[in-house]
Amino acid sequence: VQLQASGGGSVQTGGSLRLSCTTSGSIVGLYYMAWYRQAPGKERELVARFTTDDRIEYADPVKGRFAISSDNAKNTAYLQMDSLKSEDSAVYYCYADHKITRRQFWGQGTLSPFSS
Repeated sequence: VQLQASGGGSVQTGGSLRLSCTTSGSIVGLYYMAWYRQAPGKERELVARFTTDDRIEYADPVKGRFAISSDNAKNTAYLQMDSLKSEDSAVYYCYADHKITRRQFWGQGTLSPFSS
């Protein structure tokens, strides 16, 4: 599967963005989808994910502001980001973990720089 991320861009602090990740060549429902991010000089970190026991997990810094979702009809996972802070500025990566084979895939990063 190829993961195609989009939706990044420049936005002011306090604004919103929605990132999209389309699973090209497969069905999004076959994967545990997740979003990670990596800020300059920092390690890649988990932002949000669908867990193997049908829960959703969020990193503490984004709880209450970000929401992960998926649309099986569009084979797309989303990350809605609200009340953006300067510390949210990073390259965001889409990630997919196949539910059966447990093969893991990464999409290309989408840059979301935020200005104050």
